[in-house]
Amino acid sequence: MGDSLSELTAALMRLGLADATLELHAQRLTGGVSSDIWRVELPSGPVCVKRALAKLKVQQDWHAPVERSVYEVAWMRIAAAAVPGAAPEVLAFDPEAKLFVMPFLPPDSYPLWKAQLRDGIIDAATASAVGDRLVRIHQATAMRSDVAARFPSDAIFHAIRLEPYLEATARRHPELEARLHALVVTTAATRLALVHGDVSPKNILVGPDGPIFLDAECAWYGDPAFDLAFCLNHLLLKAVWRPANAQRFLASFDALREAYLAGVTWEKRAQLEARTAALLPGPRRVAPDTRLLFILAGARRASHQQPGDRARLSPPRHRQRAADLRAERRRQARRSPRDARGPAIERCGAPAVRAPRVRGCRRAPRLLHQ
Repeated sequence: MGDSLSELTAALMRLGLADATLELHAQRLTGGVSSDIWRVELPSGPVCVKRALAKLKVQQDWHAPVERSVYEVAWMRIAAAAVPGAAPEVLAFDPEAKLFVMPFLPPDSYPLWKAQLRDGIIDAATASAVGDRLVRIHQATAMRSDVAARFPSDAIFHAIRLEPYLEATARRHPELEARLHALVVTTAATRLALVHGDVSPKNILVGPDGPIFLDAECAWYGDPAFDLAFCLNHLLLKAVWRPANAQRFLASFDALREAYLAGVTWEKRAQLEARTAALLPGPRRVAPDTRLLFILAGARRASHQQPGDRARLSPPRHRQRAADLRAERRRQARRSPRDARGPAIERCGAPAVRAPRVRGCRRAPRLLHQ
């Protein structure tokens, strides 16, 4: 379709949204690399028109099947039905042109979450709402063969998610190849719920009635842990990007994590938490159901350090600290078998608290929040 206004008009005419007498006013919108997006003025009001591109607008020669628009539209309709308001309404869809139309949501009423975070508007309540809406979409579609049948998009998800993120990284870092390929195998083989695939602050509007998810081009029926990890990872990275706001970003990480995990009903929470943590940077030699808390605690400790203090965060010291904690727990267990609650833990300058024993975890204490 390129820049041709006449071709855009023709597509809208096929969809019954324009006619030959209408003088179309369209403005190309920026920000996306995988689609052409326009704001179009119609007699009924402004709409947003989106068309998938075969070649993404990036430096690398990155191609993606345009059929992904079919699954994006399906995801938006299913998500909006499961959680009203969680996705824009699809007004019309042209499967031949791989083009669809949705209402235009003005930025003054629907700011982009990414822009808010960039500008220092870091609200844990927003993060909690994102986690709540995301888990409700996963919950509504979990273990549903009818939904899974509508998303035979494994090859597309591999091409635009698993390959560029995990397999490409494995090629650049051979020492991590085995671990990263194991993540690819686990993620690809886990089919539990409808996955958005790109839950990033750049794809979330903060609406008056709650978060709105955009750009579900990676939609796939698979592992919901991928969505959770994808969004949590962005918050971790932003804590590094804006050190002065690190604690607020990490508070949002915690709020999103707690809101999401509170709604997990289709599997054991610890199982999903373990797969999520495996997709995030952090320690591996801790119990799976406590790993997200260790990642969060480690990030909080790191955010308090000055550049000259980095030696205190080196991996050998972390390993020694973990070994000391395990040894202390074993000593306490021998002294009082009925009270193996573990040692008091002091972190981030907060008063020490005692960590209760985690069911199924004999090696690492759970970190508590004050």
